[in-house]
Amino acid sequence: MNLLKTTSAAAIVAAAAAFTGTGANAANICFAFQDLETEFWVAGHMAITTTLTEAGHTVLERNANEDANKQFEQIKDCIAQGVDAIIVIPQDGESAVTIVKEAQAADVPIAVFNRPPTDTSKGIVVVADNKTIAETAVDSIVEEALASAPADKTLNAIIIVGDLGDPNAVGRKDGFYAAINKHQDRFNVVEVASKWDAATALANLEAAVTANPEVDLLFTSSDFLFPTIRSVFEPRGLWKKRGEDGHVLMAGLDGDKTACQLIKEGYVDATGVQDLYFEADAALKGVLEAIENDEAQPNVLIEDPGFALTQANLATDEMKMWGCILLAGE
Repeated sequence: MNLLKTTSAAAIVAAAAAFTGTGANAANICFAFQDLETEFWVAGHMAITTTLTEAGHTVLERNANEDANKQFEQIKDCIAQGVDAIIVIPQDGESAVTIVKEAQAADVPIAVFNRPPTDTSKGIVVVADNKTIAETAVDSIVEEALASAPADKTLNAIIIVGDLGDPNAVGRKDGFYAAINKHQDRFNVVEVASKWDAATALANLEAAVTANPEVDLLFTSSDFLFPTIRSVFEPRGLWKKRGEDGHVLMAGLDGDKTACQLIKEGYVDATGVQDLYFEADAALKGVLEAIENDEAQPNVLIEDPGFALTQANLATDEMKMWGCILLAGE
């Protein structure tokens, strides 16, 4: 059964019938998240909470507002209230290990959604293959850049790096370099730290482009930073559509609504896509089946292989991307 890999919120909810939580079967689920600062987290939150509540389960929501210590206390409070299971989006990989350990010590099944612990051997861990997804997206723009440049030209690439305390950010950085290093003699690379914060990314990208005004290629470790990139590039004449003189080849990762629109408009060339509905489905099925089977400490790693949406496959693969699905539903 696939609870969430569908093309609309209504279908997501309707597919939850197999885990209807009525009467004695109703479960109390603690859903703890670090914040809802990006479209990915908002869409994941909606999919999980809507599916559970419409199926008759009770959801205790806990927002830690990006505070790892606060999140740990919230988890302990959920356990003290006797919840049947926990789904968590942790602040970082290290705190996730502590949270999983706390839940399992209390015999409460726990699923970690999308942001993995540094030790993925404990709990239900659902995570995207960030390295491969990033590499595939960057490969597509690297190939375009090389095809259109003189063979003796060294190209200038920028990577906007996420918070390296987050294993997702590490995987995305590794994927970028896996693609670039296939042609490492052809690229100069400038790293821009973002720490998953738009203001930090803005200041650092402005400094990087001021020092290195010629940009051939850019990869952002998260699509949510494309508006920030635009605010830096546009005044400098770098925000151009494909086919226009001065177009900077760009790729991102997540698969959000903004990236979908920018790919369709021709400003962005590719993005790595996390299959949000597959991941939410896996987390929900994991905890609900653990409750049903009276399994207190399930341990499984579930990997989302993802894919890259590019200009080359936009016509056929657009509606496989969660952000394009949301965009179409507006």
